[in-house]
Amino acid sequence: MTQEELDALMSEGDSGLQSIDMPESSEESVGMTDEIAVKDGFDPDNFRVQASRHWPPPPPTEDHKVVHQLDEVTKDTEVKGTQIFDQLEIMGDSAGKIQKQAKSLKQYLETQEELFSKLCVAFPHIQSFQNALESTQSVKDNIKGILSASDEINDASMQAMDLMQYQDIHRQKIERVINVMRALAQYMNSLFEGKIDDSKRVSSAVFIAGDNKDDVANEEDIEALIASFGAKQ
Repeated sequence: MTQEELDALMSEGDSGLQSIDMPESSEESVGMTDEIAVKDGFDPDNFRVQASRHWPPPPPTEDHKVVHQLDEVTKDTEVKGTQIFDQLEIMGDSAGKIQKQAKSLKQYLETQEELFSKLCVAFPHIQSFQNALESTQSVKDNIKGILSASDEINDASMQAMDLMQYQDIHRQKIERVINVMRALAQYMNSLFEGKIDDSKRVSSAVFIAGDNKDDVANEEDIEALIASFGAKQ
């Protein structure tokens, strides 16, 4: 339905709306809804729960063992987390060294500033003293910027260390899940444990009467099998 047709129906009121042929069955209604949705760019099939699932699940190989993979995740998380902490510690130590050296330069520049200030007062006509004083003050301002930047680096490294604590907490949560899964596995093994060893159990038939299988042996096959045993004797 185009926009013009919709506007015409709305202008006609209820009489126009009643003249629309609605689908009688619910299946037709659903089909029409799906068709309209697809036209509008929405595919309902992508949002429906599919009944078909691949079963059985993947075999318990090294690539599909859940606990084995979780153990690798916790191990790698701990190793990488330690490495990140080491790098953050190096950043903090380097920022501390920058601050120490910058403070020593600041002290030297303050003495130079005091010296050139006295020279400018004593020799006001010498322009080189005035230029040296201005250069010293400019470098002193740059030292303040270096100290401020080193403080920000140190604060950022400390905040990153605090954030890394959450990763360690996540690792501990995964380890707790592993312990619960292992406990459940041991409980299920104990629950289904039997008194008879599996090697001593009587073998069971793959198919029994009532199974809908094409390869189930019928009475003629069984009689032929018994006859073949008698012929061998």
